[in-house]
Amino acid sequence: MASRNTPARSPQSDRIPPYSEEAERGVLGSALLDSTRVIDLCLEKRLGPDAFHAPAHRTIYEILVDMNNAGRVIDLLTLGERLNDAGLLDRVGGREYLLELLDFTPTAAHAEHYIEIVRSKALLRTIIDASREAIDRCYEAEENADEILSETEQRIYDIGEQETRGVVEWSDLVRDSMKEIEDIFLQKRAITGIPTGYADLDKMLLGMQNSDMIIIAARPSMGKTSLAMNIAEKVALGEVSDNTPRRVAVFSLEMSREQLVRRMICCRARVSSHRLSGGYVSQVNHGHLMQAADALIKAPLYLDDTAGLNAVELRARARRLKKRYDIQLIVVDYLQLLHYPQYASEGRQRETAAISGALKAMAKELRVPVIVLSQLSRAPETRDKRAIPKLSDLRDSGSIEQDADVVGLLRRPCKYPDDPDYHDQSLSILDVAKHRNGPTGEVRLHFEEDFTRFEDRAHTGVDEEAAFSPDAEGVEA
Repeated sequence: MASRNTPARSPQSDRIPPYSEEAERGVLGSALLDSTRVIDLCLEKRLGPDAFHAPAHRTIYEILVDMNNAGRVIDLLTLGERLNDAGLLDRVGGREYLLELLDFTPTAAHAEHYIEIVRSKALLRTIIDASREAIDRCYEAEENADEILSETEQRIYDIGEQETRGVVEWSDLVRDSMKEIEDIFLQKRAITGIPTGYADLDKMLLGMQNSDMIIIAARPSMGKTSLAMNIAEKVALGEVSDNTPRRVAVFSLEMSREQLVRRMICCRARVSSHRLSGGYVSQVNHGHLMQAADALIKAPLYLDDTAGLNAVELRARARRLKKRYDIQLIVVDYLQLLHYPQYASEGRQRETAAISGALKAMAKELRVPVIVLSQLSRAPETRDKRAIPKLSDLRDSGSIEQDADVVGLLRRPCKYPDDPDYHDQSLSILDVAKHRNGPTGEVRLHFEEDFTRFEDRAHTGVDEEAAFSPDAEGVEA
């Protein structure tokens, strides 16, 4: 008798994978009867050769698709000749088996039904393969368990994504777009995306659009984390133009959650974090801190400060947050601290390109704007004394510029004595150097360094009429 401490045996994996021989024969027979319609239906359902479990069926289908793509006539005779020329006729059972396929399928009227069965069985086999691979990796135990979980979840999600995405009727797309246009017209809304809480920035971007990757890049100590967290705070508390609170996820790879929360409380209370750490807190400031905490405690903010995250893990965590809390905005601080082990051996530039692509894919997948903070190289400081950054200064990879929908380059003139605005200690300039769907230009903000807080500036460099006139420059094709 086995000891109760004896590990339970894993289930045997010698079961026959799900498939329907009848449905596979029905698809092939239908294709012989009405090749153009049936093969088009198969391709529309993304049915590849691997969807057929029987090797003979897989071979026949592959030849049928090749013949269809070449514009050749498909019938019993031409298919037999093509298989014979390729030396595959005997392997699939000869001409007799092709004739059996026709006899088995008297009409092509039920082709869609057969195709759906084949697709469904193939999907089940794909899920089984992904699960079996995950089980094997778990038993090998050579990798981190969290990494295995993230990659398995990603693979299963990708299977579902491939199955659900497809061609949408053009008329439906036009109706959806017109509904949005009507909403804008009736409500007189100038902002079509999620407002940032900064009027001049919103005028330029029309809010943060779903599926957009928004890069905020700067040299160290320019305030990029502060700006991103200020936007997150305003969006979460509904302190934006439409007064609508939204759930926000923040992935902080640089600062701990304790540091971020303390900074946010001090920022909102307008109390110097440095003085607080030194114990200099007056009774008045203590009251301001309590009021700030009371406001922030209601904010639907979700903070993940796990160090050393890789791009796959971050995407998996964001997906879970979206599913559980319906996250509307994601902030990642910052890109260069992410990793992508699969590409690490190919150099940092290739790895950064993969990370950038994964973040953009995440924005599209979850249909939310994603703010990604990024470092700039030292090039601005070596190029000229004003250190005005350019898109080419994005650190490690030019693919960041390519993947991003919006790129804002943040700088503070007071850090550079040769800048004409050097004496304006509160001026911060966000140069929207790339805007895929709109104008570019500078947005001037007020920055209170002691409180790490950005506010709208009384006098800005944004001309709304000029920016949104039909002749406005800076709109990408």
